[in-house]
Amino acid sequence: MARDRIDPTHLEDRRDEYADAGPAPTGSPARTPRPGQAAPLAPAEFLRYCWRQLTSMRTALFLLLLLAVAAVPGSTFPQENNDPAGVATYLSEHPDLGPWLERLQVFHVYSSVWFSAIYLLLFISLVGCVLPRAKVHLAGMRARPPRTPARLERLPEHRRAELAVPAADALAAARTVLRRRRFRVEPQAAAAGDVGSVSAEKGHHRETGNLLFHLSLIGILAAVAVGSVFSYSGQRLVTVGSTMVGTTLDTFSGGAFASQTQVPPFRLALQGMDVAFEAQQTSQFGQPRQFAANVQLTDAPGDAPRAERIAVNHPAMVGSTQISLSGNGYAPVIVVRDGQGTVVADSPVPFLPQSGNYDSTGVVKVPDAVDAAGDPVQIGLRGVFLPTVTLNAEGLPVSAFPDLGNPLLAMNVFTGDLGLDDGVAQNVYELDTAGLQQVLDEQGRPFAVQLEPGQSVQLPDGLGSITFEGVERFASFDVRYTPGQTVALVSSLLAALGLILSLFLPRRRVWVRVREDGVGGSVVEVAGLARGNDAGLGEEVDRVLAGLREALTPASPGAPRMGDHGGEAAGASGGTDGSTAGTGRTTR
Repeated sequence: MARDRIDPTHLEDRRDEYADAGPAPTGSPARTPRPGQAAPLAPAEFLRYCWRQLTSMRTALFLLLLLAVAAVPGSTFPQENNDPAGVATYLSEHPDLGPWLERLQVFHVYSSVWFSAIYLLLFISLVGCVLPRAKVHLAGMRARPPRTPARLERLPEHRRAELAVPAADALAAARTVLRRRRFRVEPQAAAAGDVGSVSAEKGHHRETGNLLFHLSLIGILAAVAVGSVFSYSGQRLVTVGSTMVGTTLDTFSGGAFASQTQVPPFRLALQGMDVAFEAQQTSQFGQPRQFAANVQLTDAPGDAPRAERIAVNHPAMVGSTQISLSGNGYAPVIVVRDGQGTVVADSPVPFLPQSGNYDSTGVVKVPDAVDAAGDPVQIGLRGVFLPTVTLNAEGLPVSAFPDLGNPLLAMNVFTGDLGLDDGVAQNVYELDTAGLQQVLDEQGRPFAVQLEPGQSVQLPDGLGSITFEGVERFASFDVRYTPGQTVALVSSLLAALGLILSLFLPRRRVWVRVREDGVGGSVVEVAGLARGNDAGLGEEVDRVLAGLREALTPASPGAPRMGDHGGEAAGASGGTDGSTAGTGRTTR
């Protein structure tokens, strides 16, 4: 019986496999794995194994899918940084489930530990996967096309043609044609039985596009990460004629390394609002047609103010900070006099829109009033403002149009402790009536105020009076700083370009071998090979052969041909059967 041959290379590989384990301890036998039991991995080998698994494309795709799944709760549940009131409402409505979701950071999804861990692992996986591939690809682009195979007829696409031209001319023409078709060309030395051959390949940028796509994904992830850590946003409501300073915002939310002290100390004075609505009786009736704020903007103390017009999709910039217009509404000018006739409130009060026709709600808080008897009293007013009042089908007053046509202010009156001295922050646009008593009229019904501009009404119990002086407008400005936007945009465009290259650019190799036919002509073989399925490979080979024929065919009967070397070459270029140069038989 013949003894099995043992490959010494295989033995060397097995020896290297256990080299990292080191020598066995003195006095103890080496641990040999039992049959069917895997060899134990050394710590370094185990770390390399973990790194290979993390940086594999399969792991990157899995982490990308996992990141998409992890982002679902962010769009399902209210988030603390965007909707704190919604979070509080959810916790109050779900007293059992809400605390558990809060412990799991469901209300802070995009800054949670588990979402950040997936994000970081995906970033590391892509970097570890793409950078080695980029190194290999750069080496491949500098490499020469491979040598011509010995048997071209075994390749998927193969053509053979007999041309009535010298073999040297056909070989020179092959190099020219392949270069014109944007192949990288490498002449090969003559082999047995031929004059020479040419190797050519193109489509390396298909892998370039693939790498560009993945590198762009890394750029997008990095830009989003930087934006989430350093970005901030805040809002401020300003009435016409008033001023806001960048460091004093009504609301502020930012990343881990962002604070309100980083907001530029700009000064913005709202001079007027240009708002227009569709007044024609069409399906777009009441829709906004113009929405802009005219402001005076000062970038920093000591700078000269400049006029700006902030409109939708046309923000103002202070350095890298963007100031955009996010809303508008009405601010009725309400004057409140107490029981002694003293003016205790006199300013435009913003009423927040609740519908497309600007049915708006607002409150007025008067903490320092006295009644007719001289006793201190706190007054709270809560009501609605209707810019164009009408009655609906139920007979209730509503606004029929968002612009000022027939304005009406309706309010209820409360007295008691407003809670302003408790040290607890309050929403200036809401009135907590838990510690208040509603003022009643003489019949014991809730006292209601309904005023048109210029009207006044006396309050019961000597509380004073309310005057509706007129209506101003207000604008809501969004102050936002989002670094990484330019990087994210450029990376997105590059990702699209890389995807197009990787999908539509074929990777092809073509070889041309030329032999002498023994009668002064040449036999040309053209063969092609593609990476993956390529329906256009056969057409590519046909075009190379057609270009070769065209390059070797004279333009006119007396014109010189490519590669002519005087009369002797010209005389030898004709075929024995009288055919012209470049003609002959073609076989597949």
